[in-house]
Amino acid sequence: MKRTTFCLVLALSVTSTSLLAQNTQTANNDTPPAPQATGQYAITSASPHKWTPSNYSYSPFSHLAFGGGISAMGINLQAATNLNRYMNVRGVGNFFNYSLNNVSVNGLNASGNVNFATAGASVDFYPFPRVGFRLSPGVLFYNRNQVSATVTAPGGTSFSLDGYTYYASQANPVTGTGSVGLHTQSPAFTITTGWGNMISRRGHFSFPVEIGAAFIGSPSVNMALVSGQVCQDPQGTVGCQNVASYAQLQSNLQAQIAKYQNDLNPFRIYPIFSAGVAYSVGLRGSAPAAIPGPR
Repeated sequence: MKRTTFCLVLALSVTSTSLLAQNTQTANNDTPPAPQATGQYAITSASPHKWTPSNYSYSPFSHLAFGGGISAMGINLQAATNLNRYMNVRGVGNFFNYSLNNVSVNGLNASGNVNFATAGASVDFYPFPRVGFRLSPGVLFYNRNQVSATVTAPGGTSFSLDGYTYYASQANPVTGTGSVGLHTQSPAFTITTGWGNMISRRGHFSFPVEIGAAFIGSPSVNMALVSGQVCQDPQGTVGCQNVASYAQLQSNLQAQIAKYQNDLNPFRIYPIFSAGVAYSVGLRGSAPAAIPGPR
């Protein structure tokens, strides 16, 4: 009986020791491994499917981006740097030149140039940095958007000013100048919204889109007929007078300019739209801009 009891106790002791060793090994195996770096990021043991940045820097001016595209003001160029995780500061420039040839305005032929040249700055605020949506108040501190042209009325042709019809002398055609300025308010306040962060958080490239408005003030309209003669008949033989000294014509011209001005007043709020591509780099001492998430 004693021998049987001894064997039973010995068997239980061996079994307990084996189970204890297995539990210890299992516990060791269940210990979360140290995070393993993958490029600039690590997978944490607590959340094995969640990516977290290992050394991305949000310090001011630690990243720089340049971009280009098209806009409602012409060719668009931009540069941006970060202030913190939620804000960037951005500089914007636009330029565009286009030639006008023989555009008819109330019978007068206009030829000249459309010249757009602007520069401004804005602060891009990202309330949800990983989403990409932004709000951007700013200022347009340089604005030379305008249309300038020479105006002619070939001999024997007619044109109208404020409902009155005049005939250009065949011997002495009418010439003048005209311009439309889109820069009455300078500097001008701007407000835009958009999608995309030039300081990309998941690579070097981003594709920002922007829409908004610039409050440029009512456009200015100027027009002058300075040389030539107008007559009362198409043949140019009856009642011909010099346009510069013809009081009735000059009065009609000022009334016509007022009508043009009224037609252009809605453009005191100039639309802003741009789309393009940007490339960002990390400056010395910062990690590359490569955080997974929306651009």
